[in-house]
Amino acid sequence: DLGSSALVFPRESPSAHVQVTAKLEQPLNNFTVCLKSYTDLSRPYSLFSYATRKQSNEILLFKPKPGQYELNVGGKFLSFTVPEVLGEPQHVCASWESSTGIARFWFNGKPWPRKGLQKGYTVGVPASIVLGQDQDSFGGGFDAKQSFVGEISSVYMWDMGISTMEAVSAMYDSPAQTPIFGWNNFPYKIVGEVYLKP
Repeated sequence: DLGSSALVFPRESPSAHVQVTAKLEQPLNNFTVCLKSYTDLSRPYSLFSYATRKQSNEILLFKPKPGQYELNVGGKFLSFTVPEVLGEPQHVCASWESSTGIARFWFNGKPWPRKGLQKGYTVGVPASIVLGQDQDSFGGGFDAKQSFVGEISSVYMWDMGISTMEAVSAMYDSPAQTPIFGWNNFPYKIVGEVYLKP
């Protein structure tokens, strides 16, 4: 249980990242990803990257600039405009369902207007899941200029959608639904210069 610890990415890097070592057996027709990040970067950076051998942006949570998040599903993306805050932790959740293509996004526990993409798509397996870098190939192809610098914590992933109440619970590390992986039982491997700090 990583509790109130955070993964600290101390500097821009072409290689430092955290691998999530959970094994996903089944392709996903629904998913939700939640995490907390804390940074003062204003350049683009990647928070959560899920790649398969066929598609490097199978799921990607990316921040092109302050005040904007991008959710990629199967190489197509949606943008969500959020308040521009630097120097405060930001908690986000993004969920998507194949049957309608509807994506939901929560910023600090607040739901944003729903949008849609990739109706009928299936997110593949096996996956390489990486925090703090954008994979342009399976498990690699990183670009230092898109690397994350700062702190990431409270990372969760489900194979289903969640409610606003559950997004808020995830923010406080007390999720109601059992995730595929979560901060209370987080399977990870640090590669390069990243530190787990209380």
